[in-house]
Amino acid sequence: MRAVLMAGGSGTRLRPLTCDLPKPMVPILNRPIAEHIVNLLKRHRIREIIATLHYLPDVMRDYFQDGSEFGVQMTYAVEEDQPLGTAGCVRNVAELLDGTFLVISGDSVTDFDLTAAIQFHQRKQSKATLVLTRVTNPVEFGVVITDENYRIRRFLEKPSTSEVFSDTVNTGIYILEPEVLDYLPVDQEADFSKDLFPLLLEKDEPMYGYIAEGYWCDVGHLDAYREAQYDGLMQRVNLTFPYTERSPGLWVGENTFIDPSVRIETPAIIGNNCRIGQRVEIEAGTTIGDNVTIGADADLKRPIIWNGVMIGEEVHLRACVIARVRGSIAVLTF
Repeated sequence: MRAVLMAGGSGTRLRPLTCDLPKPMVPILNRPIAEHIVNLLKRHRIREIIATLHYLPDVMRDYFQDGSEFGVQMTYAVEEDQPLGTAGCVRNVAELLDGTFLVISGDSVTDFDLTAAIQFHQRKQSKATLVLTRVTNPVEFGVVITDENYRIRRFLEKPSTSEVFSDTVNTGIYILEPEVLDYLPVDQEADFSKDLFPLLLEKDEPMYGYIAEGYWCDVGHLDAYREAQYDGLMQRVNLTFPYTERSPGLWVGENTFIDPSVRIETPAIIGNNCRIGQRVEIEAGTTIGDNVTIGADADLKRPIIWNGVMIGEEVHLRACVIARVRGSIAVLTF
């Protein structure tokens, strides 16, 4: 089976973190969100991936290249002139999709059982299966209601509080048969939730909702980004750590020096080629990227420090993001 990884978003709500990066390349546990998605697909034996790109496409292409280093085969489709929307970008690669395929958003962190979702799709002989999850506050998402057989009967994109009729929401993961793309025009902007799915409902095409168990976080804004980062570190979601676990809850990269006087609470993660100075205090929940220098007597209480940052002596950081953005240091507090 092939997967389409939708990775064209500019991530305006994550700026300034996304000034130099498309949103799927924003790091969680020091690796891009898109890499965690690739790892998830690979775990479920999906190794042919088509990435649809628009904003800063070279960043992702340069990172993954042909995918061989990540154990997959990567193909890219770039929307040169204008974004075609979630469905339009997939319609644009229809010639590469000759069988059942999976669509997954490039800006979410999840460990859903995709194999179980695919098996559900096959049992139901569905034309389109939406992977759903239950949330406490559905107003930020597309709400979906199914009947007793899980066939979709109604949905509403980002409802007001008074319009909420279900706690099951659209996660942006779909299992589709290629013929549903025939309902969409070529080279025109189209959205799955606003255009294709209502049309399939109107045509009475078999469309089902699979309610998935597990973790899912839409990294749509800065608070959600921090939440996903901490959840990954606390292992509330099944993600692959890029470093060796040196002691319980402490992951450290290669060629990293940590002064013996440093005090570290776990869980914490410290990347490759880092230098941690004398008497630094690192509180549980702290993420330190690759090639980071931390000066003596710094006090780090759950910051998210991106690659290549230098932290001076006696600096105090509290639950913030420190990143290099266009040659300068950006500090985001929450």
